[in-house]
Amino acid sequence: MRPTDLLCITPAGLYCPPGDFHIDPVRPVARALVTHGHSDHARAGHGAVLATEETLAIMAVRYGERFAGSTQAAALGRPVAMGDVTATFHPAGHVLGSAQIALEAGGLRIVASGDYKRAEDPTCRPFEPVPCDVFITEATFGLPVFRHPDTRDEVRKLLASVRLFPDRAHMVGAYALGKAQRLMALVREAGWDEPIYIHGALEKLTDFYVSRQIRLGDVRKVGAADRAALAGAIVICPPSALQDVWSRRFPDPVTAFASGWMRVRARARQRGVELPLVVSDHADWDDLRRTIKEVGAGEIWVTHGQEDALVHWCGTQGLKAKPLHMIGYGDEGEAEPGDVVSGEPPAASETPGP
Repeated sequence: MRPTDLLCITPAGLYCPPGDFHIDPVRPVARALVTHGHSDHARAGHGAVLATEETLAIMAVRYGERFAGSTQAAALGRPVAMGDVTATFHPAGHVLGSAQIALEAGGLRIVASGDYKRAEDPTCRPFEPVPCDVFITEATFGLPVFRHPDTRDEVRKLLASVRLFPDRAHMVGAYALGKAQRLMALVREAGWDEPIYIHGALEKLTDFYVSRQIRLGDVRKVGAADRAALAGAIVICPPSALQDVWSRRFPDPVTAFASGWMRVRARARQRGVELPLVVSDHADWDDLRRTIKEVGAGEIWVTHGQEDALVHWCGTQGLKAKPLHMIGYGDEGEAEPGDVVSGEPPAASETPGP
């Protein structure tokens, strides 16, 4: 069996003909396997969805209980028969519930990584390298300039700024699913025991993480009357709220943004970010290359991001590689549609992204 017989590109995304299903389709399809809950990978309206139990629950939080005709929870490491194909979910380390999907048929194994990271994260299972013949990888930060620092050092930078400016609120832009909760957990791990305040758009997903025994400490939604009194506080909000009228009533706020894109100083300046925090939920250049070496695949497909640089590097290693130029998948630097709010969480039918 050729790799393209097992998995091919269609307008809806990656499609498996022998199993008759799509992986992370960008439009409604009859059967979808979903790697994680970010809206560029998990969309409502499919006939049937197979995903981890956490991802299904996240989709229900975001889109409502009837986001698909039917759902099935995939247990990590347990093969699921899909026609002539077996599909097995393995941890991806991206956000809570995120998974790679390994497809096997005719002696061939293809692993679709979805989005992933190799850095430690107290809020989700770590990435698990899965040996395969073809590895499908993202390349959001697929350039040598992107080498992420230790996330804990970035958190210490935030706390040092809070101590240095006790009369200023520290407003941290962070994506609603995964990044915000990871940041809360790391701040707690670093010894911050004061309340952490959050924008209303983060409330439902943060409550979901807490319901899954992720320890985030005392987390409080910011009320309109609270803002002027939050000097010295840490406030986490969607990135777009940093420029929204919502942010203007805080006491002389220090504007921070937690993103892998903060490695590029011009990005921080363009956003008016005073305190850039290089905190990413995607693999950097070194970890992309390390992962490709560890899985041992002879062929690499690159879905989205900085495809050309990674494809070129694969060629220098004697690996067959190609960019898929997939459309419809965002990256860590793009704000969520549901972020553009003014203090209230999005409705369940709205579709915020990573």
